[in-house]
Amino acid sequence: MIPVNEPHLGKRELEYVSECVRTGWVSSSGKFITEFEDGWASYCGRQHGVAVSNGTVALQLAIVALDLNPGDEVIMPAFTIISCAQAITSSGAVPVLVYSKPKTWCMDVSKIESRLTKRTRAIMPVHIYGHPVDMDPLLDLAASHKLAVIEDAAEAHGAEYRSRRCGSFGTMSCFSFYANKLVTTGEGGMVLTDDADLAERLRSLRNLCFISGRRFYHEQLGFNFRLTNLQAALGVSQIERMAEIVRKKRRIGQEYTRRLQDIKTIQLPAEQPWARNVYWMYGIVLSSDTRMDAAVFAQKLKNRGIETRPFFLGMHEQPVFQRQGLFHGERYPVTERIARQGLYLPSGTGLTEEQLVAVSTAVREVLS
Repeated sequence: MIPVNEPHLGKRELEYVSECVRTGWVSSSGKFITEFEDGWASYCGRQHGVAVSNGTVALQLAIVALDLNPGDEVIMPAFTIISCAQAITSSGAVPVLVYSKPKTWCMDVSKIESRLTKRTRAIMPVHIYGHPVDMDPLLDLAASHKLAVIEDAAEAHGAEYRSRRCGSFGTMSCFSFYANKLVTTGEGGMVLTDDADLAERLRSLRNLCFISGRRFYHEQLGFNFRLTNLQAALGVSQIERMAEIVRKKRRIGQEYTRRLQDIKTIQLPAEQPWARNVYWMYGIVLSSDTRMDAAVFAQKLKNRGIETRPFFLGMHEQPVFQRQGLFHGERYPVTERIARQGLYLPSGTGLTEEQLVAVSTAVREVLS
């Protein structure tokens, strides 16, 4: 079976992790934590990095750091992973959805202003599957309305918007370092910011709001969202070869496009002129002419030894949010279509040329 997105780890990762074990620095203290935070912040053009245990809690920590009141609203895309909305609802705030672009699958920035109310406090752009959101008009809108921007760059390590790296925009930006990401620590995440006071608050919140000078005395409630030195060691080793990782991912995406672009019944990933897509996942969307949905197509590929994964289900169609009374009667046609007709193909950095050819051939055979 050809896996969807298997990470490719090397000797340097083993060397750094072995150092943690050898020296005994295996928990949430150690030199690799600071190196990872500083290294990733620098790579993304930020001043401060705060490492946490996963990407979901990175979003949650960022939302909590804004000190939102119950009922405050955060604008976000309808098409994304549930972590985004969960981070908002867990703080007592309300997620407000906007349409997705049919070409890039990212949020349609032109639709944001119509969703603003007197309760709006922040906007959460999400770069989908490695392609950036159109950030300039979003940032202009946020500035004019004095809104915070939490950039979800969990799927966009190394991607660029107008020659500026994703993760460098807004009040805070959040990353995931899950096993299928371009940079992986197994599990892990980080919040980046240019605000020193905000960074200090994030560090306090991730560590149970301990205060200096008096251990186990707490004036606020925080979280245990710490990353371990072992995990950070993996991350440090991969920052050192980010250029190689991005180059591999882009080559895989471009090669898939070259081999599949003549198939009229599928939509391939876009790359706008102002964007540098890293093709975190190489997604395709079936047209109605195929007379099958993504689930049927996935099973046919599985029968040929190829793993796939479905696209996200829109937030407005999630039963857990429907039971909470959210998004009642809302429809998002682009989100609904790509959720039913979209899937992504194997695209990990360990994918061989032979595997890529085998996947492309299988896609062509199934669709023929």
